[in-house]
Amino acid sequence: MTTPKPPRPEARILVIDDHESNVRLFDRLLRRAGYDNLAATTDPGEAVRLFDKFQPDMVLLDLVMPGLDGFQVMGMLRARMPLGLEVPIMALTADDQPETVHRALGEGASDFLAKPFDPVEVLLRVANLLEVRFSKRELNHEKRKLKTKIRKRTSELEAAQVEILDRLARAAEFRDDDTGEHTQRVGKIAAAIGRAIGLERRQADVLRRAAPLHDVGKIGVPDSILLKPGKLTPEEFEVIKSHVTIGTGILAGSRFSTLRMAEQIARHHHERWDGTGYPDGLAADKAPLAARITAIADVFDALTHERPYKQAWPVARAVEEIRGQRGRQFDPEIVDAFLDLLLRGDLDGPKKT
Repeated sequence: MTTPKPPRPEARILVIDDHESNVRLFDRLLRRAGYDNLAATTDPGEAVRLFDKFQPDMVLLDLVMPGLDGFQVMGMLRARMPLGLEVPIMALTADDQPETVHRALGEGASDFLAKPFDPVEVLLRVANLLEVRFSKRELNHEKRKLKTKIRKRTSELEAAQVEILDRLARAAEFRDDDTGEHTQRVGKIAAAIGRAIGLERRQADVLRRAAPLHDVGKIGVPDSILLKPGKLTPEEFEVIKSHVTIGTGILAGSRFSTLRMAEQIARHHHERWDGTGYPDGLAADKAPLAARITAIADVFDALTHERPYKQAWPVARAVEEIRGQRGRQFDPEIVDAFLDLLLRGDLDGPKKT
């Protein structure tokens, strides 16, 4: 019968057997079959050190040895193997009783060889275990590559989603803020306030992306009203107020957390703490937290920057206005957090007083 050709001649094989004659036998047999990366020891106390140094692809391990027996060595070796990439262990013993075989396989041996050894059987079993070993390793490598691709693709999709939301927010603001910076400033201020009142970083990040969409409904408001430099008539103000329901309709029904929060903000950022806001007249903390935060961020930025219908207010005047609306238009706790951030200089914004 011809000697089986090893499928993995580059494989690293470690032999642990206290009988020097067995070590020489395996060395000769394996080298003739084409395996050249071999290491061996007759001292079970050296097994772990040699395993770590040699990093084998499989181990031939005698079960009956003085000092540390093969079962003890097997336990120590398996404790050092990465999950999913376990190194196959071929148990070697002259005791082929079912109890011994069952114990060896139960404690981690991948296969079992009974002495005296049949050379062809040895090579066939070695080749089979190595094929499984290398196949698992290659599969693990492919899984890692796939995970990397998935992470990259997910990151790209998230970046695309953020960019689309940003462009949608800019489109809504472009007619009365041609820089598009108002929406981004509102998002940053809202996120800073959110963190200050205890939102987790992930929630604050969602708020930072959602808050810029607060006025997306302006897309549906005519320029003649949106850009009117003078005072609005009651009828015109009703049209302006419709931007919250228009925005709600644009953003409604999404399964994405950012858009769900943006929908809440678009609808409720003109509610007031005293219940006189619109569209639903929600009082106190009945309006969503994200909307209450965005309301302050929106008003502060709008007051301190020029618009077609108004000049920019000094920061000090805007602060007094917001402080004066504490408990009336705005949530008192959020006002306090906002003013504290402003006092510490932790908000990006206009520096003029």
